[in-house]
Amino acid sequence: MPLALLALAIGAFGIGTTEFVIMGLLPLMAQDYGVTVPTAGLLTTGYALGVVVGAPLLAVLGTRISRKRMLMLLMGLFIAGNLVTAAAPVFGVALAGRVIASLAHGAFFGIGSIVAAGLVAPQKKAGAIAMMFTGLTVANVVGVPLGTMIGQQVGWRITFLLVAGLGVLGLAGVAALIPADRTDLVDGTDGADGAGSTGGAGRIRRELAAFRNVQVVLAMLMTVLGFGGVFAAITYIAPMMTGAAGYAEGSVTWLLVLFGLGMVVGNLVGGRYADRRLMPMLFASLGALAVVLAVFSFTAHDKVLAAITIPLIGALGFATVPPLQKRVLDQTADAPTLASAVNIGAFNLGNALAAWLGGLVLTAGFGATAPNWVGAALAASALLLALVSAGLERRQSGAAALRETAVPAAEVPVSVGVR
Repeated sequence: MPLALLALAIGAFGIGTTEFVIMGLLPLMAQDYGVTVPTAGLLTTGYALGVVVGAPLLAVLGTRISRKRMLMLLMGLFIAGNLVTAAAPVFGVALAGRVIASLAHGAFFGIGSIVAAGLVAPQKKAGAIAMMFTGLTVANVVGVPLGTMIGQQVGWRITFLLVAGLGVLGLAGVAALIPADRTDLVDGTDGADGAGSTGGAGRIRRELAAFRNVQVVLAMLMTVLGFGGVFAAITYIAPMMTGAAGYAEGSVTWLLVLFGLGMVVGNLVGGRYADRRLMPMLFASLGALAVVLAVFSFTAHDKVLAAITIPLIGALGFATVPPLQKRVLDQTADAPTLASAVNIGAFNLGNALAAWLGGLVLTAGFGATAPNWVGAALAASALLLALVSAGLERRQSGAAALRETAVPAAEVPVSVGVR
């Protein structure tokens, strides 16, 4: 794999750390700012909404300048947001810092996916995307627990300063290792400044036109529902494990580490097999995810079985990420920037939707494990969409084959002469 993928993985590690470390720091920040924990939860909600909004807005900007320059700007925005959060004198400023940092999230992963795929041969694209996302998954194993521990021992502001330092490292890596021009990439795509022969406005129209492709829309819906299924369960993992399985509160941290390890494995396996057979990989991972989430409703009542099931959820959930991201890129080969970034926003939209639905069933009194059934239903819905998508693709391929084999009447040779 090209060394440039390391730069993308470092940036992904920093982004993943700042996104999830807030869960362990909320009580500390709430106490320092004199707000309730639910109010401090806006630091999580604000980040998620920033990803959803920032992904398309900054991706549009990314169509006008080189991808390398755009990645550098995004890492600069990420650094600034974390520094603002670290130095924030009042809660409102900390929230603003979180939103600033979040704006870089979707566009970085969206544009980074395109760059990663372009650095390798066509048959290795999903694997390259998976390598970049490895930074995000490893963040859940190393960055988040370490950042939480530092925040608890030294102070949460130090955590965000260190995350900003990761951003500086990622920025330096992008500057040093990412090719300076898109024409340096394996796939030989067009010029560096995104304002090729069609001009900036024409390029944006091409980017927007990608959303008229039903396969792109289906892939994004699969992203929302499939990964949403994971977060329906994981959002409420703490009360589930303490209330149903009987774990102590302090055990939730290492359970989340198990979840993160599963994400790492699933991401790498998903990337490897998506390059071979993308849609079968989606069928298998989404189907198995729906089953495991349903089973978790029962295994969540046992400590050992729960500890086995949690990493399986992480593995199966993240096994869908490289194939879904590659699916969007494959369907938008001429103008992938906006669609790729919006698909990253779809992951966060799915997280928010699933957390809300899981909260509804908890509030309704269905029990601590009820969110798992919500997750299973969401994953099953994503599988259904994958089957619909494959069916449409087969139908379109069949129609195209018929058109190619048909011989127009005007072209049929006619014998009009004599021997």
